[in-house]
Amino acid sequence: MKVAMTGTSGNMGIEALIQSLELKEVELCRVLLTTKKKNDKFAKKLVKRYGNRVEIVRGTVASPSVCDTLVKDMDYVVHMAAVIPPASDADPKDSEECNYLGAKALVDAIKRADPQPSYVHISTMALYGNRNEKHPYGRVGDPLLVSPFDYYAMHKLRGERYVLDAGLKRFVVLRQTAMLHPNMLKDNISDGLMFHTVLNAPLEWVSSRDSGFLVRRILERDNKGEIASFWNNIYNIGAGKRGMDTGYDTFKDGFSLIGGSPEKLFKPNWFATRNFHGVWFYDGNELNDYFGFQRDGVIEFWHEIGKRHKAYALAKIIPAKIIYLSIFKKLRFHYNSPDEWLEIGDKPRTVASFGSEEKAKALSSKWEDTLLISKGDFGDYDHMRTMENVTRDMLLSHGYDDTKPMEEWTIDDLRSAAAFRGGSLVSEKSGSPFDKLVWRCHDGHEFEASPFTVLRGGHWCDKCAYPTPWDFDRQAKFSPYIAQVWYDSHDTDEDNVYDFNEDGSSRLDKLGEKK
Repeated sequence: MKVAMTGTSGNMGIEALIQSLELKEVELCRVLLTTKKKNDKFAKKLVKRYGNRVEIVRGTVASPSVCDTLVKDMDYVVHMAAVIPPASDADPKDSEECNYLGAKALVDAIKRADPQPSYVHISTMALYGNRNEKHPYGRVGDPLLVSPFDYYAMHKLRGERYVLDAGLKRFVVLRQTAMLHPNMLKDNISDGLMFHTVLNAPLEWVSSRDSGFLVRRILERDNKGEIASFWNNIYNIGAGKRGMDTGYDTFKDGFSLIGGSPEKLFKPNWFATRNFHGVWFYDGNELNDYFGFQRDGVIEFWHEIGKRHKAYALAKIIPAKIIYLSIFKKLRFHYNSPDEWLEIGDKPRTVASFGSEEKAKALSSKWEDTLLISKGDFGDYDHMRTMENVTRDMLLSHGYDDTKPMEEWTIDDLRSAAAFRGGSLVSEKSGSPFDKLVWRCHDGHEFEASPFTVLRGGHWCDKCAYPTPWDFDRQAKFSPYIAQVWYDSHDTDEDNVYDFNEDGSSRLDKLGEKK
């Protein structure tokens, strides 16, 4: 089989490439690399190691001609390329080019190819937006509520939507969760991004190694004709129970490698209390049942990182105060950090992250005050980490009977789902779940989308329900679908509209009398 891959210089991508080439059935892997100089050495390494089993294409994924070259005569295309935070925060144009325009160009090239290769699209759990202890479990079909000012998720949302309604013959969308990789600690001490983490938020991890193994297993099993029912669907990639942490757990486990702890290095009021993205996957077993890829646990992988980077252990003899002053103080007041937004008066980002400037300033600096809220509506997190303790009333409603297979959806199911979103179904008849229909949103916009995109994917009106601007405060007032999770971390009387100015700075408007 012949496979084209993007994103192979990334943590998941390199694992997917190496592990896929371990399959003797893979005769050729065509790899797309940008023309950045750092990729010259990487390209030479690949050719030296794999010879004519690897073919390098240089260029950008947003180029139609480059994508045509990449997909020509391929059996599979695996799109893993992404510009992720904090790089996407610093360069929104680069984020749009890769995360949206790149996906669009690649899909269009696949549609032009004859025959069409099977397409694996790596999306992101960031589409689900902020979760907390009130609804820690998520699943495919939940509302897609991209956090305000999150360029990465915004562009990935548009890219995924394009994939779903493109009419590809054979595709799958995989929403990747937070990824553990060997350079995890080093890569996350250069930016204020860590302080976006909500300490009590659910956060499921998966290792880059298991993510790469998943790609290998898809190729392996499909080549044997074993997974016909897998295609033309959406799944969540996670590690299951052994990957379920909270934001606090992540810092506790990670910084233990250098002899630190959240209590020694941080104050809890330095961290945002909302506007993050993290969730535990209730349906993560669906993908694992096909491929059995969930092997690494969070604790074990952190220990492996410590063994690989023995220099981290040297930090254990350095006083925590020195580590804070030399590393974390500058990150705390980095331009991409909540404390810096509060310091310089960036009200839009402060409100998005805390609810208001007053709430941010009133946060307790005591850990015992902060971590008590890990007991939510359904019990404590330790109790809920056991799937047997999770019942359907802990999950979000999708506005119709989502226990039905897609093939059994009726016109009444579609109408019910549309009404739950504050809109209606305009089309009077329905056919396949993948046939586009006409819908109308609360604002009166008519748009086309398949039932699969709306009911299974969680997408809605592409004219108003997509950022920018982010006006979920308004939408939650007429959409029970959005309200059921939005009000877990927002007050019902909030009326904020988050947006960007032309120069890229953040803006905060009020709804007032706007319709």
